[in-house]
Amino acid sequence: MSLVESALGDVSFDLGWSLIERFAVLVRESGSADERAAAHFIVSRLDALDIPYDLHEPKLYLSVPRSGAVEVAGATMAGKPPSFSVSTDSKGLTGEPVHVPATTVRGGSDLFKSVVEGEIPDLRGKIVVTEGLAMPVSVALFEAAGAAGQIYINPGSRVHWGICTSIWGAPTEEQLGQKPSTPVVAVNRPDGDRLIEAIEAGEEQVTLHTELAEGWSTCSVPVARIEGESEEFVLVHGHYDSWDIGIGDNAVGDATLLELARIFHTHSEGMRRSLRVAWWPAHSTGRYGGSTWYADEFGLDLRHRCVAAVNIDSPGCWRATRYDEVAWMAETEDVCRSSIQSVAGIEPGRQRPLRAGDYSFNQLGISSFFMLLSNIPAEERERLGFYPVGGCGGNIAWHTEWDRIEVADRANLERDLRIYLTALSEFLTAEILPLDFRKTAAELSEALADYETKAFKKFDLSAVRKALDAVILRLDHLYSKIEEGALPPEVANDLLLRLGRVLVPIGYSERPRFEHDPATPRVPIPRLAKLHELPELVEAESERLPFVRTELRRQANEVAQCLTEAIWLLDLFAPMPVPETPKGKRAKKKKKPKKKK
Repeated sequence: MSLVESALGDVSFDLGWSLIERFAVLVRESGSADERAAAHFIVSRLDALDIPYDLHEPKLYLSVPRSGAVEVAGATMAGKPPSFSVSTDSKGLTGEPVHVPATTVRGGSDLFKSVVEGEIPDLRGKIVVTEGLAMPVSVALFEAAGAAGQIYINPGSRVHWGICTSIWGAPTEEQLGQKPSTPVVAVNRPDGDRLIEAIEAGEEQVTLHTELAEGWSTCSVPVARIEGESEEFVLVHGHYDSWDIGIGDNAVGDATLLELARIFHTHSEGMRRSLRVAWWPAHSTGRYGGSTWYADEFGLDLRHRCVAAVNIDSPGCWRATRYDEVAWMAETEDVCRSSIQSVAGIEPGRQRPLRAGDYSFNQLGISSFFMLLSNIPAEERERLGFYPVGGCGGNIAWHTEWDRIEVADRANLERDLRIYLTALSEFLTAEILPLDFRKTAAELSEALADYETKAFKKFDLSAVRKALDAVILRLDHLYSKIEEGALPPEVANDLLLRLGRVLVPIGYSERPRFEHDPATPRVPIPRLAKLHELPELVEAESERLPFVRTELRRQANEVAQCLTEAIWLLDLFAPMPVPETPKGKRAKKKKKPKKKK
């Protein structure tokens, strides 16, 4: 019996449901006693199952909201400050309010973008009032316009917690100046409407109050180890901290991780590769602080041995039966698509992974897939009056006190568990890693074509195009050799991992391999992103133009050099055949030019 067959035959959610019931009474705020109790529950279950694990205790940088409010026209509105907002003093911050309208968010991927309508006015010394969630891009834009404080009107009757820094994980000394510098608070839609009415009626002052606890806290990072035949491993991971008790985000994911550890430990025979199962703290109040710490602390080991990373966040929620926005990197598509099709009988829709959700390993070149999985169907969300959110299967209980045990659905959890088991089994047992970098190169080529349109006669991308075309040609040859069985599996796997270490960062990262890009939207080949600005800068004869060109030249050189390294790898491990000269003919020698007398 194959690994996937034996694993699927052992599916239940008894152990996982016991975790959900335990977490349903724990407010797992990072650094708190309840979070430590949650970590203790996880390791106690690993102990009971005799599953080896490591329990790390790092100090992580957190910003934990305590209270928030807005005072206007004699009324006080309850609010929530996002993590890394600045705290006010006891008097609060008083200033003139200015309403800057924002467009309606249409989908989950839009949550991380700025949705401000039109140009931002001069906000020096003012308190800006706008619609939406307090996300890093908008907060930074308003700070750049001079806003002294910010108030965000959430879409419905509930106020959502969140985080407004773009710094990924703990800041370096250099990044400290990039932290938000203003107090920020969120209120619900009814209070926000009253606030806008007061502004339109001529109200000249509002006061906002924020209180947060910011600093270093010791947190627990449990990592289970299921040994396979080799030291190479798949990392499957999710966060166990929460806003309030956070069942849909992410107790359901933590329970799924525990079931995966149990099942693969029981059925480890036949696993070519090992499995690590990690539960992260500081996702919510530390901007993915736990997974970032792990990427920093074990970066060399991950880069050398990790064959893939799988993120688990908010599976198996109430009424979540569709797979319309599933994240995966292009090279993992075959496994992701077939796993969902075989288990759920549904054709999934792909979403290119966002710069979110503990994707803390892009810069290391690790192929990654999944984040959110099943969702409430779009038409049902519309009928229920739900607006886009970033988890809980699309339930607006996300990041609120209403994310309770009712958000979890045991039948949906067992179905999603089968999908994870199917996909992971493929990576754990396949003789040759199921990574198709032809699809990665095709995605890069499409992105480059868009850049070439923007750069036409304004910036030379020929070196990047030439190198990428050469990679595509060699990848076709490589996979033909793999399909013919002409390449030893150990050679093929080594080459595929080395290619991923080069191609994944080209597609997803901008900073060096052991640093972390900010938590802001990334376009494909982010090093070339400023090419989108080039036509406008050229037309306006902007003073920025020569500086942007200089930056782009350096970044284009870096992309071309990385692609050249991929060419070198392919030529070394799977060289293209040298064209043969037709029989009976000799290659003509070039005549040397005659020397002039």
